[in-house]
Amino acid sequence: MQNEPVQIKIYDKREKSTSTIYVEQLAENQFKCIDNDIFNCRLTLGTEFKTRTNEEGCHEIIKITKESGFITRRFFLTSQFRSSDYRLLGDEIVKNGGFWQVDFGGIATINLPKDGDFDIDKIFNIFDFAVNEIKD
Repeated sequence: MQNEPVQIKIYDKREKSTSTIYVEQLAENQFKCIDNDIFNCRLTLGTEFKTRTNEEGCHEIIKITKESGFITRRFFLTSQFRSSDYRLLGDEIVKNGGFWQVDFGGIATINLPKDGDFDIDKIFNIFDFAVNEIKD
């Protein structure tokens, strides 16, 4: 049985930043990401991790216990396409076992199964979509 999604605040000591992410709680201080943290590239869909709670009540990651089973890529969206075009692409990603989300109205995060054969770059080429990919 899958637990209900919960939203937690995560403090990243290395970056000295706090973000909020939706997770599935697996145990008292163990979680699984059900979306992507826009600021912490280690926390992507499917990643499992353990935390401790700091004085401010935020979770601090102690250890990543399971890496994500997805390849994660981020792109800046452009006005080259309408939002309906992006939704069509998103639907294809989901049909092929992936996940996508848009943050701040202009940053798309795409998760594709590592063992899948959906080639996002081929799709970009077919539609002559010159992407501006965000690299870690």
